[in-house]
Order: sequence, then structure tokens, then C-alpha cells
Amino acid sequence: MNTNDFSLRHIGVHGADQEEMLKNIGASSIDQLINEALPENIRISEDINLPNALTELELSRHMQALGSLNKIYRSYIGFGYHNTILPPVIQRNILENPGWYTAYTPYQAEIAQGRLQALLNFQTMVSDLTALPIANASLLDEGTAAAEAMSMFFSSRTREQKKNNVNKFFVSDLILPQTLSVLETKASGLGIEIVTGNHENIELTSAFFGALVQYPGKHGELHDYSDFVEKAHHAEIQVAMAADILSLVLLRAPGEFGVDAAIGTTQRFGIPMGFGGPHAAYMACQEKYKREIPGRIIGLSQDSNGKPALRMALQTREQHIKRQKATSNICTAQVLLAVMAGMYAVYHGPNGLKYIAETIHKKAVYLAQVLKELNFEVLDNDFFDTIRVSTKGIDRYQLKSLLESYEININFFHPDFVSISLDDLDVATDEGFKDLISGFAKYQGVEYKFEMPDTIESKIPKALKRSSDFLTHENFNLYHTETELMRYIKRLEKKDLALNHSMIPLGSCTMKLNAAAEMLPLSKAEFGSIHPFAPQDQTQGYLTLINNLENYLSEITGFASTSLQPNSGAQGEYAGLMVIKEYLKSIGQTQRNVVVIPESAHGTNPASAVLTGLNVVIVKNLENGEFDIEDLKAKVEKHKNELAALMVTYPSTYGFFDDNIKEVIKIIHENGGQVYMDGANMNAQVGLTNPYNVGADVCHLNLHKTFAIPHGGGGPGVGPICVAEHLKEFLPGNPNVNSGSDTEKGLYAISSAPFGSALIHSISYSYIRLLGSAGLKRSTQFAILNANYLKKRLETAYDVLFTNKNGRVAHEMIIDFRPFKKYGIEVVDIAKRLMDYGFHAPTVSFPVAGTLMIEPTESESKAELDRFVEALLEIKKEIDEIANGNYPEDNNVLKNAPHTTAILTADKWSFGYSRQKAAYPLEWVRERKFWPSVSRIDDAYGDRNLICTCPPTEDYK
Repeated sequence: MNTNDFSLRHIGVHGADQEEMLKNIGASSIDQLINEALPENIRISEDINLPNALTELELSRHMQALGSLNKIYRSYIGFGYHNTILPPVIQRNILENPGWYTAYTPYQAEIAQGRLQALLNFQTMVSDLTALPIANASLLDEGTAAAEAMSMFFSSRTREQKKNNVNKFFVSDLILPQTLSVLETKASGLGIEIVTGNHENIELTSAFFGALVQYPGKHGELHDYSDFVEKAHHAEIQVAMAADILSLVLLRAPGEFGVDAAIGTTQRFGIPMGFGGPHAAYMACQEKYKREIPGRIIGLSQDSNGKPALRMALQTREQHIKRQKATSNICTAQVLLAVMAGMYAVYHGPNGLKYIAETIHKKAVYLAQVLKELNFEVLDNDFFDTIRVSTKGIDRYQLKSLLESYEININFFHPDFVSISLDDLDVATDEGFKDLISGFAKYQGVEYKFEMPDTIESKIPKALKRSSDFLTHENFNLYHTETELMRYIKRLEKKDLALNHSMIPLGSCTMKLNAAAEMLPLSKAEFGSIHPFAPQDQTQGYLTLINNLENYLSEITGFASTSLQPNSGAQGEYAGLMVIKEYLKSIGQTQRNVVVIPESAHGTNPASAVLTGLNVVIVKNLENGEFDIEDLKAKVEKHKNELAALMVTYPSTYGFFDDNIKEVIKIIHENGGQVYMDGANMNAQVGLTNPYNVGADVCHLNLHKTFAIPHGGGGPGVGPICVAEHLKEFLPGNPNVNSGSDTEKGLYAISSAPFGSALIHSISYSYIRLLGSAGLKRSTQFAILNANYLKKRLETAYDVLFTNKNGRVAHEMIIDFRPFKKYGIEVVDIAKRLMDYGFHAPTVSFPVAGTLMIEPTESESKAELDRFVEALLEIKKEIDEIANGNYPEDNNVLKNAPHTTAILTADKWSFGYSRQKAAYPLEWVRERKFWPSVSRIDDAYGDRNLICTCPPTEDYK
């Protein structure tokens, strides 16, 4: 065994196991299997041109060298990003803990109660600080959260407003530039007209349906928005407020102004800047929007025994169910970051947060006093943490150079003044603060002695001071020592099943190994402490990594160029379609507004298309799962003058490579359309074929799937887009810094940061460098081997719905459980019973109702695959027992699953099967037992009784 070969650590099957599995499926070699699984006409003949694979030690040194190219300057830039201090107890026990970062979205709530509680804490924190009754469990970033609020208001217009096509949305000129750019992008797809201006003199007419203000303003300005909100509501205009969440500790809450919604980022609560992300955005709103608010809401329900239990409330809003009727295409939240931000509030509590906010504010006041004494003109009398200093008569270049000699950055974006934003680091140390003052003093040719007075008068106006309580729930008042928080985090972790326990065989989700070596750079200050708008000469390590990763992904997909800006897979879909729309606009084809999507496409595709302003036409699939070419031809012919694009997932979500894909693409191209390929199933392509070779014009990739970024309990994700030569000039940009788009055509933004969630790009970069060309190809081959092995072993007991003409699947398959409905058994019963065996269920009822979509990935061993097979075969025996009348249809081991310790240890046992059968259906389960913390949850009860903040402890007793 070559211990330097990382692919041996990443790929789970080796040696004799590989030979046995090939023999089982009737293939003499991996190559034969691949030839039978992939159409010959899509295969690439050349290996991917990538650097040689590194060992884990070489990667560590390489990443250290890249990190050293980033200069860790003291950043006072602000603009939505601030230095913060991640408490080590949270860093070690959550960020660096696979029990938290390898978990999946909590669709299976019975084995996700810990994460759900952590997210409920987050929602409660947001609801309390904003003084709004409903909060979601995070969005992607502040810019996209603002766009989601605008979209929510647009869909919530009054009947009269919709009838009159009221489409104007006011945006204050105090809004962050990157937020405005994201809003403009979203507005262009929805047919919304953005109007910017001063909120104090804008004429709010009946032509407006919504408005957005910033609090404090982008350069720290404080305004009382009471009159503005009252005027807006009088004109039936909905108002959102983008609010700095730390400022709300001291400032009057958005809900107290009467706003309809508040949005923002929780990055200031312990999350590293990371050159732009990932960070958990928030949205809170009034009660009337509870069925319109995008993203996920964690709500309180009860289990089958009446015990309180958490779940994702209103779950049917998820896009794979609503498809083109969805008002949002959000499918990835920022769960891991929301958990961390919530724990930051738990750890510090209300008094700790007050100390942090008050210390920052006092230093800002002191800084303003000092600068006035140094004869600088401070432009604001009212502020929280950011002050503006006029540069009239100031040599801006000299001041910038002087501050940089102290390794300090401030905000020079405005031509008439600079702004300075203080943060957490100024609470922990005076070092940077003293240097900041020394730099300004030196510019004036004097020395200044730092001497903070004991008392400093607040610069927050009385009308804007917070008087209401927040974070009163005991969860924010019990865990302020490291011992207590460590144990609290551990208690929650033990309630969740993650990849550190067993395989998570979710189809279309690719829950592969997230190797420790790939994760280590996340904890390094050289990557975490960099502001996204820092000067480029300070960010060369990041820019080198990003440029290399973009080139690698372009090489892997066969395309000409890549943008890493989209910060989720759904955002990647949206960005890819926007690129196509911009291209069509450039060639005078704006009438092309129809996108055709097969039934076998990924679930968020239709929602993404609608949000870009395209009209969706669904194309049928044949009974065997292939494209219905005749239906496609008919619909393309009908819409050939308006055809903009085809959205296709390849291999399809049905689990195999369509033989006729090139014919399909040819039909689209011949009729003037572009081809967008969804990269959700790219794990079956890398090294064997690629989207460009198949014929696509653009694709997105899920770096949180194929390229090893962990799912983090439902986010973060990254969804970069890769484009052909004719589309690369239309890639997204950023209004504050150059993100590589060098033409006027690419200056719109998809997300707030120029390179999206840049911190976690290092994971995929490391994954590619560790595996190299050969390792990536082997990973794909073994993903396909493992899927076909499962298919072969399971088809003796279950129906596999779709295969290609050779009887092969790609990297996933669909098992049909509908035949068991006649015995009263639904697919959800299988999903819940698998918990008793220690497994997370595969993807339930997507893309076909009543089925499970299973994807084992390349990282699982034969032993783990066999355990999963044995579990499903044993469940088939349990179904047969019901079919034979051994157990009633409404009271059996499947209907009552999962079985908790409370059920198993109760004095009364009312079931017709043994406790042993319930808890340990196979002998190996005994030593690997994972205990669900609640029994089956009543979804309908939770939807009828929506409670989405932490309830009193008495409710749990």
C-alpha cells in the first residue's frame, strides 16, 4: 500500500473487494463496466490536464505557502464584512467537528434534533434582535437575502397592485453597493424596476410595491426611519430593512419601526470574513409572510408519543416539489454558519453581546473625538461603529500609503470621504486601534498619546436607543463557561446522524468523504482574516488559489472559463441562465424566453428558470427514462422562435446516461437555443466525459457534492458556473472590486462577494490537488462501480426503475417501493425504519413519488455497502411478514419506526413484535447502534401550529 497515494484514503474499495464486486455485477474490469454504463460517443479520449497529485504533507506545505501570500492587515473597511473572534470552543467543537460539518439537510428530523435545536436558537436570536415574530434558518448572504425580500414583496402585492402591474421597488442610496447590484440582477428577471434615491425626499407613489433601507447606512449613517415606514405603509408599500445584527444590541429594533421584514448577515457573530464567505444571512418578517418567506423555517411539532420534536416546517415549499411555481430557488442555506452564529449568541448571552457592542461603540466615539482633535473633519454626529472623515484637502494616496505602512486598511470607496468601521478585535485588543490613531496623527505630523477615558458619551440618539429585551430564553443564559457550552454542543451533536457514523446514500447529493486534510486551511488566519474588498496586492494567495481552481474546473468540464461567485447550486443554475440571457440580448435575440426542461431534470431547475424571467416548458421522458425525442421536437418546433435554452441534468436524476443526449442537444442548437447542463450529477462524469464534450454551452457544478465541500447540515455550498468561449464575457462581476470580468457586459452580481464563499474554495482546490487527474477519474469509476454493485444486490428484492440498454446505472439508482402500498407500507416507512439500522434514508420520493434514490459515492467500503444492502433486504423480509399477515398493516415494525430508547425501555410494551426486533434487527446493529432522539414526527401538527422560536422549557416537560 502506497501511503502517499491519497486516492487510497478517499476511495473506499480496494483489492479483493473490487474483484468480488466486479464479479458480482458481471464485469471483468472497471473499464468494461464504464464502457457499458456510458455511451461511447460522449467519452473523452485524453486525460484531464491537471497538476500531479500531492501527498497530504505536500498539500499542507503548499497551502501554507499560498496562505503566506495573503497579507493579514487590520481591516477597518466594513461594507458588510468585519473582523470577528470565533470562540475556540465553537471552532473546535463545531467548525472542525465532522459530527456537525458532514451532516445533511434535516429532512429526516428524527435523526437531526441537535442541528434543528441549534437552528431554532439561531431563529430565536434573529427574531429577538429584529423584534419580528418570524425568522428563517438562514439565507446565503446579505445581497441575496435582500433580493429574496424584494421577490417576497413582489409576490405579496395586493390584488389591485398585481392588476395594475405595479413593479417599482425603492432602494435607499445608503444601501451596500454589492447588495444593490444583486438586487438589479434579480429585478431584471422578475420585471421589477429599481429606483434608487434618498429615503427622506423620495416621492412614494402608488407605482411602488416595496422599499429597502439600510440601518446603519453603508458608511455608518444613522437615521430614524419611523416617518418613512409610516408614509410607505400609507401608500401600501412594503418595507424591508437591511440591519447590522450587532448594532441591534444597542439600536432600536427594525420591528419597532413597523417594517415588514429585516434582512442582513450574521457574519459579525463569530464567523471569519474568509474573503467573502460563507456567512449565514438572516431574514425576519411579520406574521403575514410566514407562508411566503423563502428558505427554511425550523418549527416545533410533536412525535408519535406526544413528545415535543423539531422539524423543518412548511416543508412542502421545497423547490423540488413546487418546481416552476416556487417563489424562490433556494435549496442551500448556510446551516453550519448559522449554527456557529447562534452558538456565538448562546456563549456570550445578552450581557456579553452588550459588552461587545458597547465597547465597539465607545471606541468609535473616542476615535471621532481624537480625529477632530487632529483637525480632521468627522462628518457624522450620530453613529454606532463606523465614522466618516472628509478627505477635502487630504492627500488620499498619502493617507492610504501611510495607513498601509501600519498594515491597516480603511474604506476609500467614496471620493469625498473615508469611512472607518470598528469591530470585535477592538474589544479584545487595543493594538490595531492604537496604530490606526497613530497613522492619522502621523499624517498631521504629530504624535498622539492613546488614553481612553473611563466614561464616553454615547452617539446613539435617544430615539434610536434600544429599550426592549432580547435573548431572554434560558438557552442564551446557561452556557457562558466553556465547560457548559462544550457539553451543550456535545448533547446536541449526539442527536444527529452524520457521515462520521455511517454512509448517507442520498441520490443527487453525493455525500462523499470530506477529508480532514482538505478542511485544515479553514482554521488558518491567513485565509479566514482577509476582507473581500482588501487591495489585491494583499490577497495574492487567494487570487492564485481562485485562478487555479477556476482553471482546473474549466479543464474538468471542457469549458473556456469559470466563475466561482455563485454560493449555492441553485445560485449556479440562476447564474448560468442569466449568462445565457445576457448573451441572447447581445445578439439581438431578446424574444427568446422559453426554456425546455425534461421531467428527469434536477428539482430546482424550473424555479431557477422562472426567477430569470424565462417561461418553462416541460418535456416528457419515456417510460424507460430516456428523453421523449418526439415530444421534445414538437415543443421545440412550437417555440423555436422563442427558444432560449434547454436545462438538462446528465446523467439524469433517473440514474443513467441517456444514449440520445447528443441528438437532444443538436435539436436545441439547430433551433437557436443554448444548452445548460445541471452539474448535480457531475460525480459520474469527471475524467470520463465532460459537459462541453457532450455539447453543452454552460454548466454549474456543486462543489459541495462532486468536489468534497461538506454539506454542513444543509449548507454551505458553492455552485460555480463554467461556460463556453462565446459566453465568458457575460460572467458575473462585483461593483467594488475586479473579480475577473473585464467587460461592461459582466458587471452584474449574483452574490455579495466577488468570489462567493471564497474560504471554502480551498476545500475543493485541495481535493483536486490531492487526487490529480488519475485519482479524480478513479473516483468517478468507483462511484459507478459502487452504484452498480448496490443495484445488483438489491434488484433481487426490489424493482430498479431505470437502467440503460446494458442494464447499467450511473452513480445512483431509483428503487421503487410503490408495490408495497397494497400492504399499507409507504416509502416514508422505509425511510424511518432505516434509522433503526443506523442509516440515513436515501432521497425520498424524488424524482419519482414512492421511491428512494440511492447514491453510495466512491468513498464507501464494500463492508459498509453490504451493511446497507443487508438492512434493505431485512426490511423486505419485514414487509413480507406484513404481507403474510404476521403483523397488522397499522401496527408493525415499519409503521412504528423509528424506535427510541424511551420506547424500548418503557415499562409497557404494546407492540406485537419483540423489543429485540425493534432495536437490533441485525446483529451488527448492536455495536453500531444510533438512537433517534424522538419517534416519528407529526408533520401536519407542526404546520397547523407554527412555533419557530425557542419555546419555554415547561413546554418540553
